This record gives sequence, structure tokens and C-alpha cells, in this order.
Amino acid sequence: MVLTGTLVNGAAIVVAGGLGLLVQNIPEKMKTTVLQAIALAVILLGIQMGLQTQQFLLVIASLAIGGVMGEWIGIDSYLNQFGRWIESVIKPAKSGESGKVAQAFVTTTLIYVVGAMAVLGSIDSGLRGDHSLLYTKAMLDGLSAIIFASTLGVGVLLSAIPVILYQGSIALMATYIAVIVPDYFLNQFILEMSAVGGIMVVAIGLNILGLTAIRVANLLPALPVLAGLMWLINSIF
Repeated sequence: MVLTGTLVNGAAIVVAGGLGLLVQNIPEKMKTTVLQAIALAVILLGIQMGLQTQQFLLVIASLAIGGVMGEWIGIDSYLNQFGRWIESVIKPAKSGESGKVAQAFVTTTLIYVVGAMAVLGSIDSGLRGDHSLLYTKAMLDGLSAIIFASTLGVGVLLSAIPVILYQGSIALMATYIAVIVPDYFLNQFILEMSAVGGIMVVAIGLNILGLTAIRVANLLPALPVLAGLMWLINSIF
């Protein structure tokens, strides 16, 4: 089944996140320390991803143009509105807790979808029926979901929805992608996409630490912009 890997990935986030909620009642100081440790690890991961680029100017241009598009569309606002709506359905907002579900949802959604594993794994699932990469991603996402849910709350579980929609769409379109996109271009794009995604991941880590308030979701159009710029450059040269 084409969507097996994607569904396993989504289920891993929900199940592992549920386990994380069971250990939510831990001392506040411990929560803070664990969350800071996660943020530092996320920043390191983002730096490693970002250093893979071979065309840094292309990465900058993609982020700049994508940021303009994202701000114009208001992606971050829509994601937060969805998270707050879910929060109002799940439970009435308590004093000092309003927006926590939305924050957890947006943060973990971005972490789970911007990496190269999501794209590569989905293409392998759709094209060859090989779900091994998404199974590996499911394990990694599940482990992080336990920790995120224990510190950020139930919003982490909701990130399974965009993960399934995003990866499932790529898996279903994989055959079409393989026909129209040459292997060399796809490999080059995934490399630069990892770099663009890595910069977003660094921003997410800084946000978790509370050092910045970067609207990372508004940078997501940088990924299709990157593909367009690369196609344009390859067509010209």
C-alpha cells in the first residue's frame, strides 16, 4: 500500500505523543531544562542540515522570496488559528494556558515536515513501495513526540494530521514526479531543500528557547520557490 509508511509515521506521533502526555506532571524546572535541551539539539540538527548546501545564494534567495509570499498568505496565522480552534474544542482555555496547543501544533508540525526524510521517504513509498525510510522517520518522530508532548502538551499529537497530508500527497504523486523530474535534479533539489529546511529548524530551536519569535511557517513557501529557481537556473544554463 502506497500510504503505509505515511500512516505508520502519523500513528507513531499520536501513540508516542499519548505516552508523553502520561508523564506530563513533572516539575516545572525539569520541564524547562528538558525543553531547553531539546531546543539545543534541534538547533544543532538544523546547522548540520544547513551546512549541506552547495548553492548558498540560492538558499538565501529562496528564503527571502518565500518569506515574502508566506507573510502575504499568512500561513503562520492560519496554522495558529487552526491550533487555537482545536484547543477550544478540546478544552476551554485556562488562565495562562491559552495558545499552548497552537504553539505545540505549529512547532512540531514544522519539525516533522521540513526535513529531507519526509520527501525522500514518501517518494520511496510511492515509487518503489519501500517504506523503510519512513519507518525510520516514524521511530525518530515518535521518540521526539514523547518528549515534546511531555513538555508542550496535546498539540503535539495534532501534528500527525499535516504530516499524513504532506507525506501522503508526495507518495501519491511519486510516479508523476519520477516521470517529469530527472534524477540529478531531484537529488540536487533534496540537498538544497535540506539546507533551507535546516535554517527553518534552527529558527524553531531559537523560538523554543524563547530567544526569538520567528514566524517559521511563513518561510515554508521557500521550498517550492527553491524548486522553481533551480528549474529556472537549470533551464538557462
